[in-house]
Amino acid sequence: MFALANPTQRRPHDRATQRARPGLLRALENIADVPALLLGHRLDVLAANHLARAFYRDFEGLPAGERNMARYMFLDAAARDLYVDWPETARENVGMLHLYASHHPRDPRLAQLIGELSAGDRDFRRWWAEHDVYQPKHGSKRYHHPLVGDLTLGFEAFTPVGDSDQTLGLYTVEPGSPSESALRMLGNWTAADTHVQPEEAAEHGH
Repeated sequence: MFALANPTQRRPHDRATQRARPGLLRALENIADVPALLLGHRLDVLAANHLARAFYRDFEGLPAGERNMARYMFLDAAARDLYVDWPETARENVGMLHLYASHHPRDPRLAQLIGELSAGDRDFRRWWAEHDVYQPKHGSKRYHHPLVGDLTLGFEAFTPVGDSDQTLGLYTVEPGSPSESALRMLGNWTAADTHVQPEEAAEHGH
């Protein structure tokens, strides 16, 4: 809230290119049993491990520059089917964009994204006008995946040291639970593609 009220304190490098550094890519590749994502300050997907790409199936068909969690949440009908509690998660995405906008008020790509979402979704317009902010930390969410059915997954959010505008999101699962079995099944079905893929965001200014 302080940053929102004091624009002169905001960071000047609004157009800085965001990339997943090699060490983070290797760390994601070593996470095999749960989905893991690296997000940029516009909620661009900078990198994803094998299970994250299998979990968010529609991302594979998108151009690299369009792989963005907020765009997916509001403009892809599959997200409303995937998230059992879609309104809660969608509002968190809006709050994260508000938080990042406070640090990057003159970022033209962020403004373009907000305009696109406002034009494309009534819920986004309504929640954006409320000016709530949200910092992801930890919690759990319920899903209904089209391939493996119902799951409950925890999540932990981290800010990588040296990359304060990025968020590393790690999912967690209860050992021995039906959700663990469902993730294992999903991983086995999609095991042919086992390497982390950076999302080529640098080519699009992300």
